[in-house]
Amino acid sequence: MSDSVKRISSGAPWEEKFGYSRAVELSNGLVLVAGCTSVVNGQISAGSPYEQAVTSFEVAFEALKQVGLGREDVVRTRMYVTHARDTDEVGRAHKELFDDVRPVATMIIVSGFVDPSLVVEVEVEAYRAGAR
Repeated sequence: MSDSVKRISSGAPWEEKFGYSRAVELSNGLVLVAGCTSVVNGQISAGSPYEQAVTSFEVAFEALKQVGLGREDVVRTRMYVTHARDTDEVGRAHKELFDDVRPVATMIIVSGFVDPSLVVEVEVEAYRAGAR
């Protein structure tokens, strides 16, 4: 592994099972956070699409916190939802969390996730200003 890449684990069982990191920080200041759902401590925190979106972003924020970054450092978000009817609720959660940050954002309708009770998954990218 390269010394210029820092890998962050959240301890989620899928990281070990599927061989990925929750987040990766690159030496150029970019931090990529893997897809996050409303799974907390191994349990699905089911709820409305709005609630799942908020929880999913909170999981991503926790990963950013491990490298000293926060919501205000996010420059890109991606939201994956299973139903077009849920886009307003997921968008509302995004606006509440990022209205003052204004990252670039994408929302995509997908066919489903590993557990059918999950209806939202999010990814975030953040940037550390002043990185080499």
